This record gives sequence, structure tokens and C-alpha cells, in this order.
Amino acid sequence: MSYELIALLMFSTMMVMMLTGQRVFGAIGFVAAVAAILLWGQGGVEMPFTATSKLMSWYPLLTLPLFVFMGYMLSESGIASDLYKMFHVWMGPLHGGLAIGTICLMVLISAMNGLSVAGMAIGATIALPEMLRRGYDKVMVTGVIQAGSSLGILVPPSVVLVLYGMIARQPVSDLWLAGAIPGLMLAAMFVIYIVVRCRLQPELGPVLAKEERDIPMREKLALLKAGILPLLIFVFMTGFFVAGITSLVESSAVGATAAMLAAVFRRRLTMKVLETTIRQTLGISCMFMWIILAALAFGAVFDGLGAVKAIESLFLEKWGLSPWEILILMQLSYIVMGMFLDDTAMLVIVAPLYIPLVMSLGFNPIWYGVLYTITVQVAYMTPPFGYNLFLMKAMAPPEISLVDIYRSVIPFVIIMIIALVVVMSFPQIALWLPEYVKS
Repeated sequence: MSYELIALLMFSTMMVMMLTGQRVFGAIGFVAAVAAILLWGQGGVEMPFTATSKLMSWYPLLTLPLFVFMGYMLSESGIASDLYKMFHVWMGPLHGGLAIGTICLMVLISAMNGLSVAGMAIGATIALPEMLRRGYDKVMVTGVIQAGSSLGILVPPSVVLVLYGMIARQPVSDLWLAGAIPGLMLAAMFVIYIVVRCRLQPELGPVLAKEERDIPMREKLALLKAGILPLLIFVFMTGFFVAGITSLVESSAVGATAAMLAAVFRRRLTMKVLETTIRQTLGISCMFMWIILAALAFGAVFDGLGAVKAIESLFLEKWGLSPWEILILMQLSYIVMGMFLDDTAMLVIVAPLYIPLVMSLGFNPIWYGVLYTITVQVAYMTPPFGYNLFLMKAMAPPEISLVDIYRSVIPFVIIMIIALVVVMSFPQIALWLPEYVKS
């Protein structure tokens, strides 16, 4: 049996197992272990142990539970709710102001958590009911929640970029810095769209009622305090790191400690909040560790097969594709896979092939990590089976149908594709900040 056929058999077996509802790490790990034993006999037994030792000696892995803990602590202690109240009052007098405030809230939640699911949950439970109650168009606001929550996997500290860094063996700090400007650019593009759309169609985003707007300036200024704590946490966490005072892991510890102290300061650190935060942090961290372990084992088998060289030969020599054509083809494959899989599963499945191929073609792996993340955002929101679409349906009120959800994402998907093309055309948008910090 040829190596190409073995690689194809491994991928097809893994996809079949996933479609049967098996857990991602179980499907990937099982295929990797069986393939290793069949190919190399008893020597293949060593591969999972080698993968485990690599994982446990990877020091930046400590950032993962610390950042997840920070995000859930701020969410469970109600600080995220305070933030939305602040945006609600200050942005309410504008047409579409609450939708703009929701995007701003999502950016801050992303900077506190790094997970799109957390942003979706907060947006759907806090922001969505408020906007619907005030007469906002249900299609537009549903799209706003989904688009805003997708920023969680691009704006640092992105957990997805941590996973990419582990698998691609790239510095997580560079990936986070590379994702910052494209993430803020994407948020700004969302805000511009909302402003223009609501100026053309004011009925889509009405202003707040006069009695809600007539709040003394003293009370408005007092509400700004809600944004001070999260801002201080983010400034201390990233500022110390960029200035070279703390390492990446130390910065994550600063963020987790600051989030806990913020909850204490607000007198909201109860045993229930602490227990819920720890349980959720443990669940997310263990899930990612198992997935990374399975991915490392799977990647080791592929390295041994030489499958990367075979794919490179197929694209360049047999098909005669240029490097840019190959890159576009890879991005399109992510969008197709995103109809069926989440971001973690996609990365683990194709990383052993795509990342070495990207580097052999002469592209920057840090820049490609940002491209991957933006493409995943598009895939999350692409009908008919986008991950975010069904997550939104599960959280949305009954009056929002699946057809409404499908319609709501169209303009935001177009914006994301424009952003993807811009970052592909001008790599320095992603690479300038990492290079500046290093210099």
C-alpha cells in the first residue's frame, strides 16, 4: 500500500468516526495509535508517550488554564453584565447604538476570555433580549451577536491561537500580537457597517426612549467605572508583557490574579462563583490538552509517512499550482470543513499537512495563523451547517427562526471575507506589531 493511500485511509477513517458523534480527541487519537502500531509494530507504541512528553514539557501550555480562568471569573462575577450596562447608557442615544455597544462588549469579552462560545453566551443572554425589547430588527441583531462572538478566537488572548502555536511550534506571543490589529480592524468594519446600515434604515436600530436617555451626567460617569476594572486588567496583563517585564506565562498569571481581585473588590467572589469558574476552567483545559495530545500523535505518524512531501508534490508538480493558488485552495477547504466541524477539530485534522506545506511554500507561519483564524470565523457562520448558526439557534428566543439566523450572517460573512482578502494582500497588517515588539 502506498503512503498516499495510507494517508487517505487515515483521514477518511477519522472523518467517519467524527460523523458518528465520537469525541474529537478520541477519533484522532484512535486513528493515530492504530496506524502507528500497524505501520511500525511495537515501536509505534512509543509515539503516544513521546507526544505526551512533548506536551508536558511545553511551558506556555500553562497560559491556557490561566486565561480561561480569568475569562470565566470576570463573566461569572457579573463584571461582563456591568460592562453592557455601561455601553447601553452611553451608546443608546445613537441609531444602532446598542448594536455598536454589543460589538465593543464582544471585543472586551474576547480580550478577557479568548473563546467565541463565551462571547456568544454573554451576547445571547444579556445583549440580545435588551435589543429585541427596544425594537431592534431581529435579523440584524442576531447577526451582530454571532459576528461579535467570533472575535473571541482572533483578539488576544485567543485560545485557538494557543492551540495553533502548540501544533505549529510557533511562539504564542507572536501569534497574539499578530491577531490584535486584524481583530480590531474586523471589529471596526462591523461597527462601520452598523452605523451605515442604521443611518440608511433608522427603523432597524431605534434610539433609546427619552426617559431612558435622561440620566444625570453624574450617574453616566459613575457607570464608566464598570469599564475601568477590565481595562486595567488588560493593560496590566498585556502592558507588562509587551514591555518585557513579564513572560507570557507570568502575564497570564497576572491576568488570572487581577480578575480574582476584581471580583473581591466588587464583593462578588462567592463560593458558588469560585466553584463554577474552577469547574469550567478544568473542563475547557482538559479538553484542549487531550486534543493537543491526539494531534501531536497524529502529526508524528504523518511525519513518519512523508505525507507532507507527497501533498506538496501533488500540488506543485502534478497539478502545477502556484503557491498563492495552493493557499487559496487551503482556505476554501477550511470553509467546507467548517460546515461540519469546530475550529479545534479542523486545525487538528489539517495542521499536520497544511502548516509544513505553508512553510515550504515560503509563507510566514505567524501570518498564516491569522489567516486560518479569520477563515474559521467565516466557516463558523457559513450556512447550512456553520457551528455558530446552531449555537445561536439553541440560545435565541423562539421568535428567531433558523431562516432568520441564516439571513443575519450574510453581510457579516461578506465583511469577514473582505478582511481576509485585505490581510492576505497586505501581510504587514498582521506582522507589523510582532516585529515592532521584537525590535
